[in-house]
Amino acid sequence: MKPFAVRRCIAALAAGATLTLTLSTCATMTAPEARPAAPVAPTQHHVVGSPHGDRIDEYYWLRDDDSQAKRPQIMDYLRAENAYTEAMLAHTQPLQERLVRELRARIKEDDASVPVYDNGYWYSTRFEVGAEYPVHLRQRGGVDGPDAAAPLEVTLDLPALAKGKPFFSLGGFAVSPDNQWLAWTEDTVGRRINTLRIKNLATGAVLPVRIEGVLEDLVWAADNATLFYIRQDPQTLQSGPVYRHVRGSDPAADVLVYDEPDKTLFASVGHTASREFITLWLTGFTTTELRVVPAHAPAQAPRVALPRRPDVRSYADHLAGRWIIRTNDGARNFRLMQAGEATLADPARWTELVAHREDATLEDFALFHRALVLEERVEANSRLRVLPWDGKGGFSVAADETAFVMNLSANRDPALPRARYVYDSMVTPQTTYDVDLVTGARTVRKTQPVLGYERSLYDSARLWVPSRDGKRIPVSIMWRKDRFERDGRAPLLLLGYGAYGYSYDPHLSSSALSLLDRGFAYAIAHVRGGSELGEGWYEAGKLEHKQNSFNDFVDVTRHLKSERWAGKVFASGGSAGGLLMGAIANQAGMEYAGISMWVPFLDVVTTMLDETIPLTTNEWTQWGDPREKAAYERLLAYSPYDNIERKPYPPILMHSGLWDSQVQYFEPAKYVARLRARKTDANPLLLHMDLESGHGGKSGRFEQLREQAREYAFFLDLAGVRQ
Repeated sequence: MKPFAVRRCIAALAAGATLTLTLSTCATMTAPEARPAAPVAPTQHHVVGSPHGDRIDEYYWLRDDDSQAKRPQIMDYLRAENAYTEAMLAHTQPLQERLVRELRARIKEDDASVPVYDNGYWYSTRFEVGAEYPVHLRQRGGVDGPDAAAPLEVTLDLPALAKGKPFFSLGGFAVSPDNQWLAWTEDTVGRRINTLRIKNLATGAVLPVRIEGVLEDLVWAADNATLFYIRQDPQTLQSGPVYRHVRGSDPAADVLVYDEPDKTLFASVGHTASREFITLWLTGFTTTELRVVPAHAPAQAPRVALPRRPDVRSYADHLAGRWIIRTNDGARNFRLMQAGEATLADPARWTELVAHREDATLEDFALFHRALVLEERVEANSRLRVLPWDGKGGFSVAADETAFVMNLSANRDPALPRARYVYDSMVTPQTTYDVDLVTGARTVRKTQPVLGYERSLYDSARLWVPSRDGKRIPVSIMWRKDRFERDGRAPLLLLGYGAYGYSYDPHLSSSALSLLDRGFAYAIAHVRGGSELGEGWYEAGKLEHKQNSFNDFVDVTRHLKSERWAGKVFASGGSAGGLLMGAIANQAGMEYAGISMWVPFLDVVTTMLDETIPLTTNEWTQWGDPREKAAYERLLAYSPYDNIERKPYPPILMHSGLWDSQVQYFEPAKYVARLRARKTDANPLLLHMDLESGHGGKSGRFEQLREQAREYAFFLDLAGVRQ
């Protein structure tokens, strides 16, 4: 029985009393032997209007768009939720601490990255023991390696820059062509509101200039003085106008280069492989446009090099007097084309280099003086193919497993005789390779250390699960051979995403080993909405087909149970994967022993109706534009917040960040408040709101471990595993 003080507190809140102080004490006013009392948020009548009908959102008051501070009433509620979560998980605290120690013990603390060559220097990062952030370094050298006699120079000392800041994230990082100047962007809030700064690498002096409110992208012109950058839209925090800054000048005098009127497009700046052009890309989910500025004439107005066309996405790079274009024009899975200096803008004059294939998606390419390297995806596996310019001796890069991912890595300088790539699988730590562009010989540059990991103890497989409409859903699964039995009793954690055409590739999760060592299996459902099986797989999981993503995940869950891979299935997903979790919680929640949602997209209709919210207008092509009646009805049919019912729900743990600019904090906060008021079960419903971070969570490498340990302890406790 709850103490009187708690019952009075909850009753007052339910009646709409102020949250100040009162709510923050509710979660802690229980007797030691009693279960903590959950915060109960008051309701306020609010109408969300649309051309197709009004909806009542009784928790809309939890929204505050102030980028500096939120109303005290809101902060009291969020702190109360955090206190409740902490109290509910207090009995798992020893397990959480044990997990943190395990996760940290697998990290090589004094780790360093593989050096990357660019324009006469090899760039790398190095962590010191105990450091949350790395130091950025460089060493002079040639394409065959660093000069051993050259000093190792510090370019950026991130531990020093982050000192005293609760959050720190390095964004863009650009060195001038003469190697003397470094420009970078940094975010100290977690909301992707960056500050541009400049440093003299010869003297180490940081210039006093600070340009606030910029995106991450930066690029220097050939004069070593002109810097192109993008100012954020102050409302949406997304792409704004492109400017150029001349080093040493007043930022107030910076010149507007281009301002795109269509705010559904993202702007980015960079340079071609040839370094002859500054590129200004305007990209959407259904169209692209390229504008260029000669690197040696940065004051010229950008000219359209590759015009936008409806429903055509083309991506081009330039080297040795020719343009190479990856395009979906007449090729749903993309093909590769070539154009001369004067013919890029005219697709009729392109020539084909690599034809379209129904069984393979062309996902990326890299240009070198010696060869062209393609990144292709076949049957959910990403792989590489090398094509010499003379057309002789092309080859595919070998893989050693049946389920893997092979991605192009940092290949910044086309003079390199080798291509850098990384290889992963569920049981193979990330391995960095160089492949010789002529002979095909592979050289391992680094295998990411996972301390204490014994590869022989673990196994993995690629499953193909039948969907309810006859498709084959790929599933990557991993387990520990001496701790897991396929007897229909084991717990299993299933992950999913399924949006934007992003493929959820199989990687070795060093943190997941703590689950596998305790008898769990660990799996990824490659549901529709990603591109694991090509562009058709992506298109079959968006817009009017979005329900396929949710059906696929549930079908995989049921198959894993019926085929005795699992007894209890736990589910986890983040961002758009959090939408997936919210949808399956409504549609098939009791299939799951517990669900974890990270920065989840839950209030789909309200967000997609509000053009002031970051990402809304850019993403109408993914979810639908609810100003149109058919799209409105589709979104309303699956929006997790709008479909909460009075019925049982599984245990749920929610993770979010107060300063998230991509999925606003109030979406999970409102979801928890409404679900707590409606669900009919006694299962835990927990919200942890990080009050100092954004979409990516904690910024330090060790700080992040506590967030992971909280989730794993939640699942392990529900599975009855206490150690």
